[in-house]
Amino acid sequence: MAEIVSLNQFRKARKRAKAASEASGNRLRHGRTKAEKQRDAAERDLQANARDGNQLERKDGPPDTD
Repeated sequence: MAEIVSLNQFRKARKRAKAASEASGNRLRHGRTKAEKQRDAAERDLQANARDGNQLERKDGPPDTD
């Protein structure tokens, strides 16, 4: 015969596991030093500037062929 299982305990265990994984992600994302945050911001700025510098200048649309 099958073992009787409390669904409420299963739900609580699943909720605890989900909360633990979210906490782990938050520790990685927010648990950094000020220097690490500044380094990452500077790296993002460099990448954005490099991307913007390589972009073609055509913001107003295609040129007229008249």
